[in-house]
Amino acid sequence: MGFDYFMNPFAEWIGWFPKHYSREERVLVHKIDLLILVFACFSTWACNLDVNAIYNAYVSGMQDDLELYGNRLSYLNAIYWVGTIAFQIPSNAILTVVPAEYYIPAFEIMWGMFTLGTAFVKNYNQLMVIRFFVGVTSTPCWIGNVHIINSWYRKQELGKRNAIFYNTYPLGAMFTGYLQNACLTLDGVGGLQGWRWLFIICTVITVPISFIGVMFFPNVPGKCKSRWLTEAEKELAVKRLLDEGFAPSQGLNWNILKRVFKAWPTWVFLILANLYWQTPYPSTTPYLLWLNDVVYPAQTVSDINMVNNLSTISYAISIVSAMFFAFYSDWRGNRWDSLVMAGVLVLACNVILLVYHVPNGAMFFAFIALGFCNGPINLVIAWIAESLAYDLEVRSIALAFVNMGYCILALVVPLSVFQTKDQPRFKAGYIWSVCISVAELIMIPVPMYLERRDKRLGIRQAETDLIIASAVGLDEVSKEVAGDASFSGDEKKDIDVKIHGLS
Repeated sequence: MGFDYFMNPFAEWIGWFPKHYSREERVLVHKIDLLILVFACFSTWACNLDVNAIYNAYVSGMQDDLELYGNRLSYLNAIYWVGTIAFQIPSNAILTVVPAEYYIPAFEIMWGMFTLGTAFVKNYNQLMVIRFFVGVTSTPCWIGNVHIINSWYRKQELGKRNAIFYNTYPLGAMFTGYLQNACLTLDGVGGLQGWRWLFIICTVITVPISFIGVMFFPNVPGKCKSRWLTEAEKELAVKRLLDEGFAPSQGLNWNILKRVFKAWPTWVFLILANLYWQTPYPSTTPYLLWLNDVVYPAQTVSDINMVNNLSTISYAISIVSAMFFAFYSDWRGNRWDSLVMAGVLVLACNVILLVYHVPNGAMFFAFIALGFCNGPINLVIAWIAESLAYDLEVRSIALAFVNMGYCILALVVPLSVFQTKDQPRFKAGYIWSVCISVAELIMIPVPMYLERRDKRLGIRQAETDLIIASAVGLDEVSKEVAGDASFSGDEKKDIDVKIHGLS
Protein backbone atom coordinates (compact mmCIF):
# COMPACT_ATOMS: atom_id res chain seq x y z
CA MET A 1 0.00 0.00 0.00
CA GLY A 2 1.55 3.31 -1.08
CA PHE A 3 1.57 6.71 0.51
CA ASP A 4 -1.44 7.65 -1.62
CA TYR A 5 -3.46 5.73 0.93
CA PHE A 6 -2.67 8.37 3.53
CA MET A 7 -3.25 11.37 1.30
CA ASN A 8 -6.97 11.80 1.53
CA PRO A 9 -9.47 14.49 2.50
CA PHE A 10 -9.62 13.20 6.06
CA ALA A 11 -5.96 14.13 6.65
CA GLU A 12 -6.71 17.63 5.38
CA TRP A 13 -9.90 17.88 7.40
CA ILE A 14 -8.19 17.08 10.70
CA GLY A 15 -5.39 19.51 9.85
CA TRP A 16 -2.61 16.95 9.62
CA PHE A 17 -1.23 19.11 6.85
CA PRO A 18 -2.61 22.19 5.06
CA LYS A 19 -4.51 21.84 1.79
CA HIS A 20 -1.91 23.81 -0.14
CA TYR A 21 0.83 21.18 0.32
CA SER A 22 1.99 19.60 -2.92
CA ARG A 23 1.81 15.86 -3.40
CA GLU A 24 5.59 15.66 -2.95
CA GLU A 25 5.49 17.50 0.37
CA ARG A 26 2.63 15.36 1.66
CA VAL A 27 4.57 12.21 0.86
CA LEU A 28 7.63 13.67 2.58
CA VAL A 29 5.68 14.62 5.71
CA HIS A 30 4.24 11.13 6.02
CA LYS A 31 7.67 9.59 5.52
CA ILE A 32 9.12 11.85 8.20
CA ASP A 33 6.30 10.88 10.53
CA LEU A 34 7.05 7.20 10.02
CA LEU A 35 10.84 7.45 10.17
CA ILE A 36 11.09 9.83 13.13
CA LEU A 37 7.97 9.38 15.21
CA VAL A 38 7.93 5.58 15.13
CA PHE A 39 11.39 5.22 16.64
CA ALA A 40 11.21 8.34 18.85
CA CYS A 41 7.88 7.30 20.31
CA PHE A 42 8.84 3.66 20.87
CA SER A 43 12.19 4.73 22.30
CA THR A 44 10.69 7.20 24.75
CA TRP A 45 7.76 4.90 25.53
CA ALA A 46 10.23 2.24 26.60
CA CYS A 47 12.17 4.86 28.58
CA ASN A 48 9.03 5.91 30.44
CA LEU A 49 8.16 2.25 30.91
CA ASP A 50 11.44 1.70 32.73
CA VAL A 51 11.23 4.94 34.71
CA ASN A 52 7.70 4.23 35.93
CA ALA A 53 8.55 0.62 36.71
CA ILE A 54 10.35 1.69 39.88
CA TYR A 55 7.15 3.11 41.33
CA ASN A 56 5.05 0.12 40.37
CA ALA A 57 7.72 -2.22 41.73
CA TYR A 58 7.77 -0.21 44.96
CA VAL A 59 4.11 -0.96 45.69
CA SER A 60 4.46 -4.56 44.48
CA GLY A 61 7.01 -5.91 46.94
CA MET A 62 10.25 -4.02 46.31
CA GLN A 63 9.68 -1.79 49.35
CA ASP A 64 9.83 -4.73 51.75
CA ASP A 65 12.38 -6.83 49.87
CA LEU A 66 14.98 -4.01 49.72
CA GLU A 67 13.86 -2.21 52.89
CA LEU A 68 12.94 1.01 51.07
CA TYR A 69 11.44 2.73 54.09
CA GLY A 70 11.26 6.42 55.01
CA ASN A 71 12.42 8.69 52.19
CA ARG A 72 14.38 6.03 50.31
CA LEU A 73 11.97 6.07 47.36
CA SER A 74 12.50 9.83 47.10
CA TYR A 75 16.28 9.33 47.17
CA LEU A 76 16.05 6.74 44.40
CA ASN A 77 14.07 9.23 42.36
CA ALA A 78 16.66 11.91 43.17
CA ILE A 79 19.70 9.91 42.08
CA TYR A 80 18.01 9.10 38.77
CA TRP A 81 17.54 12.83 38.12
CA VAL A 82 21.14 13.59 39.14
CA GLY A 83 22.34 11.32 36.34
CA THR A 84 19.92 12.88 33.88
CA ILE A 85 20.82 16.46 34.85
CA ALA A 86 24.54 15.82 34.47
CA PHE A 87 24.18 14.66 30.87
CA GLN A 88 21.45 16.94 29.47
CA ILE A 89 23.50 19.70 27.82
CA PRO A 90 26.54 17.54 26.88
CA SER A 91 24.26 15.01 25.22
CA ASN A 92 22.43 17.49 22.98
CA ALA A 93 25.67 19.30 22.16
CA ILE A 94 27.23 15.99 21.04
CA LEU A 95 24.07 15.20 19.07
CA THR A 96 24.62 18.24 16.83
CA VAL A 97 27.88 16.77 15.53
CA VAL A 98 27.45 12.97 15.59
CA PRO A 99 24.98 10.84 13.60
CA ALA A 100 21.70 10.67 15.51
CA GLU A 101 20.84 7.30 13.95
CA TYR A 102 23.72 5.67 15.87
CA TYR A 103 24.08 7.90 18.92
CA ILE A 104 20.55 7.58 20.35
CA PRO A 105 20.17 3.80 19.71
CA ALA A 106 23.56 3.15 21.35
CA PHE A 107 22.37 4.79 24.54
CA GLU A 108 19.10 2.91 24.27
CA ILE A 109 21.02 -0.37 24.51
CA MET A 110 23.14 0.80 27.45
CA TRP A 111 20.08 2.04 29.29
CA GLY A 112 18.34 -1.31 28.70
CA MET A 113 21.28 -3.11 30.26
CA PHE A 114 21.14 -0.95 33.39
CA THR A 115 17.39 -1.58 33.59
CA LEU A 116 18.13 -5.30 33.47
CA GLY A 117 20.61 -4.83 36.29
CA THR A 118 17.80 -3.42 38.44
CA ALA A 119 16.16 -6.84 38.44
CA PHE A 120 19.14 -8.39 40.24
CA VAL A 121 20.07 -5.81 42.87
CA LYS A 122 20.38 -7.18 46.41
CA ASN A 123 20.13 -4.00 48.48
CA TYR A 124 19.33 -0.29 48.52
CA ASN A 125 22.92 0.85 47.85
CA GLN A 126 23.21 -1.24 44.69
CA LEU A 127 19.87 0.12 43.50
CA MET A 128 21.08 3.70 44.01
CA VAL A 129 24.10 3.10 41.74
CA ILE A 130 21.99 1.46 39.05
CA ARG A 131 19.41 4.27 39.11
CA PHE A 132 22.14 6.88 38.54
CA PHE A 133 23.29 5.16 35.35
CA VAL A 134 19.71 4.58 34.21
CA GLY A 135 19.34 8.37 34.43
CA VAL A 136 22.51 9.06 32.44
CA THR A 137 21.79 6.61 29.63
CA SER A 138 18.11 7.52 29.29
CA THR A 139 18.90 11.20 28.64
CA PRO A 140 19.48 11.05 24.85
CA CYS A 141 16.38 8.90 24.47
CA TRP A 142 14.24 11.81 25.65
CA ILE A 143 15.86 15.19 25.03
CA GLY A 144 17.77 13.93 21.99
CA ASN A 145 14.55 12.81 20.34
CA VAL A 146 12.98 16.17 21.23
CA HIS A 147 15.74 17.94 19.31
CA ILE A 148 15.38 15.73 16.22
CA ILE A 149 11.58 16.02 16.09
CA ASN A 150 11.69 19.81 16.39
CA SER A 151 14.25 20.04 13.58
CA TRP A 152 12.09 18.48 10.83
CA TYR A 153 8.67 20.13 10.89
CA ARG A 154 7.03 23.39 9.92
CA LYS A 155 5.64 25.48 12.76
CA GLN A 156 2.04 24.50 12.03
CA GLU A 157 3.06 20.82 12.25
CA LEU A 158 5.03 20.98 15.50
CA GLY A 159 2.15 20.94 17.98
CA LYS A 160 0.67 17.66 16.75
CA ARG A 161 4.01 15.87 16.45
CA ASN A 162 5.16 17.00 19.87
CA ALA A 163 1.81 15.83 21.28
CA ILE A 164 2.20 12.37 19.76
CA PHE A 165 5.72 12.19 21.16
CA TYR A 166 4.58 13.41 24.58
CA ASN A 167 1.85 10.77 24.71
CA THR A 168 4.49 8.08 24.97
CA TYR A 169 4.84 9.13 28.63
CA PRO A 170 1.28 8.39 29.76
CA LEU A 171 1.17 5.34 27.49
CA GLY A 172 4.31 4.03 29.15
CA ALA A 173 2.89 4.72 32.59
CA MET A 174 -0.40 3.03 31.69
CA PHE A 175 1.27 -0.02 30.23
CA THR A 176 3.57 -0.39 33.23
CA GLY A 177 0.53 -0.80 35.47
CA TYR A 178 -0.83 -3.65 33.38
CA LEU A 179 2.64 -5.12 33.00
CA GLN A 180 2.93 -5.01 36.78
CA ASN A 181 -0.26 -7.03 37.11
CA ALA A 182 1.10 -9.63 34.70
CA CYS A 183 4.44 -9.79 36.52
CA LEU A 184 2.72 -10.43 39.84
CA THR A 185 1.61 -13.75 38.37
CA LEU A 186 5.30 -14.60 37.75
CA ASP A 187 6.16 -14.22 41.43
CA GLY A 188 8.46 -17.10 42.39
CA VAL A 189 9.22 -18.18 38.81
CA GLY A 190 12.94 -18.82 38.51
CA GLY A 191 13.28 -17.92 42.17
CA LEU A 192 12.59 -14.24 41.42
CA GLN A 193 9.94 -11.97 42.89
CA GLY A 194 7.31 -10.55 40.53
CA TRP A 195 8.70 -7.01 40.69
CA ARG A 196 12.08 -8.28 39.44
CA TRP A 197 10.39 -9.82 36.42
CA LEU A 198 8.96 -6.36 35.69
CA PHE A 199 12.46 -5.00 34.97
CA ILE A 200 13.48 -8.07 32.97
CA ILE A 201 10.47 -7.72 30.70
CA CYS A 202 11.12 -3.97 30.35
CA THR A 203 14.61 -4.80 29.07
CA VAL A 204 13.25 -7.36 26.60
CA ILE A 205 11.01 -4.62 25.22
CA THR A 206 13.68 -1.89 25.23
CA VAL A 207 16.74 -3.38 23.53
CA PRO A 208 15.12 -4.43 20.21
CA ILE A 209 13.81 -0.88 19.76
CA SER A 210 17.39 0.38 19.37
CA PHE A 211 17.75 -1.62 16.15
CA ILE A 212 14.69 0.17 14.73
CA GLY A 213 16.61 3.40 15.27
CA VAL A 214 19.71 2.21 13.45
CA MET A 215 17.63 1.10 10.49
CA PHE A 216 15.17 3.98 10.15
CA PHE A 217 15.95 7.03 12.31
CA PRO A 218 17.29 10.02 10.30
CA ASN A 219 19.61 12.81 11.35
CA VAL A 220 18.51 16.45 11.04
CA PRO A 221 17.79 17.91 7.56
CA GLY A 222 21.02 18.91 5.87
CA LYS A 223 22.87 16.03 7.53
CA CYS A 224 20.40 13.29 6.69
CA LYS A 225 21.78 10.19 4.94
CA SER A 226 18.67 8.06 5.30
CA ARG A 227 18.27 5.39 2.64
CA TRP A 228 14.50 5.80 2.94
CA LEU A 229 14.44 9.35 1.55
CA THR A 230 15.30 10.25 -2.04
CA GLU A 231 17.74 13.06 -2.77
CA ALA A 232 14.84 15.21 -3.95
CA GLU A 233 13.01 14.60 -0.65
CA LYS A 234 16.11 15.50 1.36
CA GLU A 235 16.39 18.76 -0.58
CA LEU A 236 12.68 19.45 -0.08
CA ALA A 237 13.06 18.81 3.66
CA VAL A 238 15.71 21.52 3.86
CA LYS A 239 13.87 23.95 1.59
CA ARG A 240 10.56 23.85 3.42
CA LEU A 241 12.27 24.63 6.72
CA LEU A 242 14.13 27.53 5.12
CA ASP A 243 10.80 28.82 3.82
CA GLU A 244 9.46 28.60 7.37
CA GLY A 245 12.33 30.65 8.81
CA PHE A 246 14.25 27.73 10.35
CA ALA A 247 17.93 28.42 9.75
CA PRO A 248 20.22 25.46 8.94
CA SER A 249 23.07 24.23 11.10
CA GLN A 250 25.79 26.78 11.78
CA GLY A 251 28.12 24.26 13.36
CA LEU A 252 29.21 23.79 16.95
CA ASN A 253 31.95 26.18 18.07
CA TRP A 254 33.28 27.78 21.22
CA ASN A 255 30.82 30.68 21.18
CA ILE A 256 27.79 28.37 21.39
CA LEU A 257 27.21 29.06 25.09
CA LYS A 258 27.31 32.79 24.41
CA ARG A 259 24.68 32.34 21.72
CA VAL A 260 22.56 30.18 24.02
CA PHE A 261 22.60 32.47 27.03
CA LYS A 262 22.19 35.69 25.04
CA ALA A 263 18.91 34.38 23.62
CA TRP A 264 15.91 35.51 25.68
CA PRO A 265 13.92 32.30 24.96
CA THR A 266 16.52 30.33 26.94
CA TRP A 267 15.76 32.22 30.15
CA VAL A 268 12.10 33.04 29.68
CA PHE A 269 11.12 29.47 28.81
CA LEU A 270 13.38 28.08 31.52
CA ILE A 271 11.04 29.82 33.96
CA LEU A 272 7.71 29.46 32.16
CA ALA A 273 8.16 25.86 31.07
CA ASN A 274 9.26 24.65 34.47
CA LEU A 275 6.50 26.49 36.27
CA TYR A 276 3.92 24.91 34.00
CA TRP A 277 5.50 21.45 33.93
CA GLN A 278 5.43 21.29 37.74
CA THR A 279 1.86 22.51 38.28
CA PRO A 280 0.14 19.15 37.45
CA TYR A 281 2.68 17.15 39.50
CA PRO A 282 0.08 16.01 42.09
CA SER A 283 -1.58 13.94 39.35
CA THR A 284 1.42 11.57 39.37
CA THR A 285 2.94 10.01 42.50
CA PRO A 286 0.75 11.92 45.04
CA TYR A 287 -2.38 10.64 43.23
CA LEU A 288 -1.09 7.06 43.27
CA LEU A 289 -0.19 7.27 46.95
CA TRP A 290 -3.58 8.84 47.79
CA LEU A 291 -5.34 5.93 46.11
CA ASN A 292 -3.14 3.44 47.96
CA ASP A 293 -3.43 5.02 51.41
CA VAL A 294 -6.95 6.46 51.46
CA VAL A 295 -9.14 4.70 48.92
CA TYR A 296 -7.66 1.18 48.75
CA PRO A 297 -5.42 0.74 51.82
CA ALA A 298 -5.78 -3.05 52.09
CA GLN A 299 -3.27 -3.61 49.25
CA THR A 300 -4.80 -6.91 48.13
CA VAL A 301 -4.23 -7.98 44.52
CA SER A 302 -7.74 -6.72 43.77
CA ASP A 303 -6.94 -3.35 45.36
CA ILE A 304 -3.67 -3.04 43.40
CA ASN A 305 -5.53 -3.77 40.16
CA MET A 306 -8.15 -1.13 40.99
CA VAL A 307 -5.46 1.47 41.79
CA ASN A 308 -3.80 0.77 38.43
CA ASN A 309 -7.13 1.10 36.62
CA LEU A 310 -7.94 4.41 38.32
CA SER A 311 -4.47 5.83 37.65
CA THR A 312 -4.89 4.77 34.03
CA ILE A 313 -7.92 7.08 33.73
CA SER A 314 -5.73 10.10 34.48
CA TYR A 315 -3.18 9.05 31.86
CA ALA A 316 -5.88 8.37 29.25
CA ILE A 317 -7.39 11.81 29.78
CA SER A 318 -3.92 13.33 29.45
CA ILE A 319 -3.51 11.65 26.05
CA VAL A 320 -6.83 12.99 24.77
CA SER A 321 -6.02 16.43 26.16
CA ALA A 322 -2.59 16.51 24.49
CA MET A 323 -4.06 15.81 21.06
CA PHE A 324 -6.93 18.26 21.54
CA PHE A 325 -4.68 21.16 22.52
CA ALA A 326 -2.13 20.25 19.83
CA PHE A 327 -4.67 20.43 17.00
CA TYR A 328 -6.23 23.53 18.52
CA SER A 329 -2.94 25.41 18.93
CA ASP A 330 -1.70 24.48 15.43
CA TRP A 331 -5.02 25.68 14.03
CA ARG A 332 -4.85 28.90 16.06
CA GLY A 333 -1.21 29.47 15.19
CA ASN A 334 -0.17 30.18 18.78
CA ARG A 335 0.56 28.32 22.00
CA TRP A 336 -0.32 30.81 24.72
CA ASP A 337 -4.11 30.54 24.88
CA SER A 338 -3.99 26.75 25.41
CA LEU A 339 -1.60 27.30 28.33
CA VAL A 340 -3.90 29.93 29.81
CA MET A 341 -6.98 27.67 29.62
CA ALA A 342 -5.15 24.76 31.20
CA GLY A 343 -3.45 27.04 33.73
CA VAL A 344 -6.73 28.31 35.14
CA LEU A 345 -8.00 24.75 35.63
CA VAL A 346 -4.68 23.71 37.21
CA LEU A 347 -5.00 26.49 39.77
CA ALA A 348 -8.54 25.46 40.71
CA CYS A 349 -7.54 21.80 41.11
CA ASN A 350 -4.50 22.56 43.24
CA VAL A 351 -6.64 24.74 45.52
CA ILE A 352 -9.00 21.76 46.03
CA LEU A 353 -6.05 19.53 46.93
CA LEU A 354 -4.72 22.15 49.33
CA VAL A 355 -8.07 22.33 51.12
CA TYR A 356 -7.98 18.50 51.21
CA HIS A 357 -10.87 17.99 53.62
CA VAL A 358 -13.39 17.58 50.84
CA PRO A 359 -15.32 14.51 49.63
CA ASN A 360 -13.25 11.83 47.90
CA GLY A 361 -15.20 12.60 44.73
CA ALA A 362 -13.86 16.18 44.72
CA MET A 363 -10.32 14.94 45.33
CA PHE A 364 -10.68 12.42 42.53
CA PHE A 365 -11.94 15.16 40.19
CA ALA A 366 -8.97 17.38 41.06
CA PHE A 367 -6.43 14.61 40.38
CA ILE A 368 -8.11 13.60 37.12
CA ALA A 369 -8.48 17.21 35.91
CA LEU A 370 -4.78 17.76 36.60
CA GLY A 371 -4.17 14.81 34.30
CA PHE A 372 -6.16 16.68 31.65
CA CYS A 373 -3.97 19.75 32.23
CA ASN A 374 -0.88 17.67 31.51
CA GLY A 375 -1.96 17.74 27.86
CA PRO A 376 -0.58 21.15 26.81
CA ILE A 377 2.84 20.43 28.37
CA ASN A 378 4.28 19.57 24.96
CA LEU A 379 3.21 22.93 23.50
CA VAL A 380 5.94 24.68 25.48
CA ILE A 381 8.52 22.62 23.57
CA ALA A 382 6.98 23.67 20.25
CA TRP A 383 6.97 27.30 21.39
CA ILE A 384 10.68 27.12 22.28
CA ALA A 385 11.53 25.57 18.89
CA GLU A 386 9.61 28.29 17.05
CA SER A 387 11.23 31.07 19.07
CA LEU A 388 14.72 29.71 18.34
CA ALA A 389 14.15 28.91 14.67
CA TYR A 390 17.13 31.10 13.73
CA ASP A 391 19.80 28.82 15.27
CA LEU A 392 19.67 24.99 15.23
CA GLU A 393 22.53 24.50 17.71
CA VAL A 394 21.14 27.08 20.14
CA ARG A 395 17.73 25.42 19.86
CA SER A 396 19.18 21.99 20.68
CA ILE A 397 21.13 23.16 23.72
CA ALA A 398 18.41 25.52 24.94
CA LEU A 399 15.90 22.66 24.86
CA ALA A 400 18.32 20.62 26.98
CA PHE A 401 18.91 23.58 29.31
CA VAL A 402 15.19 24.13 29.84
CA ASN A 403 14.62 20.42 30.34
CA MET A 404 17.51 20.37 32.79
CA GLY A 405 15.50 22.83 34.86
CA TYR A 406 12.66 20.32 34.89
CA CYS A 407 15.05 17.57 35.99
CA ILE A 408 16.41 19.72 38.82
CA LEU A 409 12.90 20.42 40.06
CA ALA A 410 12.01 16.74 39.68
CA LEU A 411 14.99 16.08 41.95
CA VAL A 412 14.34 18.82 44.51
CA VAL A 413 10.54 18.99 44.74
CA PRO A 414 9.88 15.40 45.94
CA LEU A 415 12.68 15.73 48.51
CA SER A 416 11.43 19.04 49.85
CA VAL A 417 7.68 19.51 49.52
CA PHE A 418 6.41 16.08 48.41
CA GLN A 419 8.30 13.84 50.82
CA THR A 420 7.04 10.28 50.93
CA LYS A 421 6.69 10.41 54.73
CA ASP A 422 4.04 13.15 54.35
CA GLN A 423 1.70 10.99 52.27
CA PRO A 424 -1.14 11.27 51.54
CA ARG A 425 -1.71 14.85 52.79
CA PHE A 426 1.34 16.59 51.22
CA LYS A 427 0.32 19.97 52.64
CA ALA A 428 3.62 21.68 51.79
CA GLY A 429 3.47 20.20 48.28
CA TYR A 430 -0.02 21.49 47.62
CA ILE A 431 0.90 24.97 48.88
CA TRP A 432 3.83 24.90 46.45
CA SER A 433 1.55 23.79 43.61
CA VAL A 434 -0.92 26.62 44.21
CA CYS A 435 1.87 29.23 44.30
CA ILE A 436 3.50 28.11 41.06
CA SER A 437 0.08 27.84 39.38
CA VAL A 438 -0.41 31.56 40.03
CA ALA A 439 3.15 32.38 38.93
CA GLU A 440 2.74 30.44 35.67
CA LEU A 441 -0.35 32.43 34.68
CA ILE A 442 1.50 35.67 35.42
CA MET A 443 4.50 34.52 33.33
CA ILE A 444 2.66 33.59 30.10
CA PRO A 445 2.45 37.18 28.72
CA VAL A 446 6.24 37.65 28.91
CA PRO A 447 7.27 35.59 25.83
CA MET A 448 4.21 36.95 23.99
CA TYR A 449 5.45 40.50 24.52
CA LEU A 450 9.07 39.68 23.60
CA GLU A 451 8.04 37.89 20.39
CA ARG A 452 5.90 40.82 19.29
CA ARG A 453 8.67 43.26 20.18
CA ASP A 454 11.22 41.29 18.14
CA LYS A 455 8.85 41.15 15.18
CA ARG A 456 8.07 44.86 15.37
CA LEU A 457 11.76 45.84 15.59
CA GLY A 458 13.00 43.20 13.15
CA ILE A 459 15.32 41.71 15.76
CA ARG A 460 16.97 38.52 14.50
CA GLN A 461 15.04 38.70 11.24
CA ALA A 462 17.88 40.31 9.27
CA GLU A 463 20.42 37.82 10.58
CA THR A 464 18.12 34.87 9.90
CA ASP A 465 17.42 36.06 6.36
CA LEU A 466 21.15 36.36 5.67
CA ILE A 467 21.95 32.89 6.99
CA ILE A 468 19.10 31.35 5.01
CA ALA A 469 20.11 33.30 1.91
CA SER A 470 23.63 31.95 2.22
CA ALA A 471 22.28 28.42 2.56
CA VAL A 472 20.53 28.69 -0.79
CA GLY A 473 23.63 30.07 -2.49
CA LEU A 474 23.43 33.89 -2.46
CA ASP A 475 27.09 34.87 -2.18
CA GLU A 476 26.60 38.61 -2.03
CA VAL A 477 25.03 38.62 1.42
CA SER A 478 28.33 39.36 3.18
CA LYS A 479 28.57 42.63 1.25
CA GLU A 480 25.05 43.51 2.35
CA VAL A 481 25.99 42.89 5.97
CA ALA A 482 29.07 45.07 5.63
CA GLY A 483 26.96 47.98 4.40
CA ASP A 484 24.13 47.55 6.89
CA ALA A 485 24.40 50.11 9.68
CA SER A 486 21.89 48.23 11.85
CA PHE A 487 24.60 45.71 12.81
CA SER A 488 27.46 46.42 15.22
CA GLY A 489 31.01 45.50 14.27
CA ASP A 490 30.96 42.32 16.37
CA GLU A 491 27.58 41.31 14.95
CA LYS A 492 28.87 41.78 11.39
CA LYS A 493 31.86 39.61 12.18
CA ASP A 494 29.71 36.86 13.77
CA ILE A 495 27.27 36.82 10.84
CA ASP A 496 30.07 36.78 8.28
CA VAL A 497 31.63 33.77 10.02
CA LYS A 498 28.28 31.97 10.02
CA ILE A 499 27.69 32.73 6.35
CA HIS A 500 31.08 31.51 5.20
CA GLY A 501 30.76 28.49 7.43
CA LEU A 502 27.67 27.51 5.49
CA SER A 503 28.86 28.25 2.01
